[in-house]
Amino acid sequence: MSYLFKFEDDFVSSLRCIPMVVRYKLDTCGIKLKLAHWNQFPLSVRQQLVQQPTETPEDISTYRNLLQDLASKYTDIPLKDLPVDSQPPWLDASQIPEAVQNKAAETNLEISVQQWQKLTPIQRFALIKLSRSSHENANFIPAIKEFNLTDAG
Repeated sequence: MSYLFKFEDDFVSSLRCIPMVVRYKLDTCGIKLKLAHWNQFPLSVRQQLVQQPTETPEDISTYRNLLQDLASKYTDIPLKDLPVDSQPPWLDASQIPEAVQNKAAETNLEISVQQWQKLTPIQRFALIKLSRSSHENANFIPAIKEFNLTDAG
């Protein structure tokens, strides 16, 4: 899982923002990485964090350790641990989270459970993150279009 979404095109060449794939990996390994950390890392390190796998428990442990090492090496800002959800909503294809349904309704769309089930976990993760009230949400509609959900219903 090393791909970047089209809706992230405005910053992926420089990786000036933390892409969804890295945010997904951070939630998987229970690390809060701030943009202040990210922007201290050289581009090659950011690219490594995009590419580094988090598929197995060993991968996740390696990723956590790598993040800790990188934060120590490039910043003086300690990383914070986050709780890891053993059953995150993006892995549950059987129900659409209320925040996603509400955000879709705000844009006059309805996402069916069948459409939700066809999405990959990282796509569901992105929609969940983009539908949070604390998020800027500018990329929700581009993500909906990219995931072919514009004909929702």
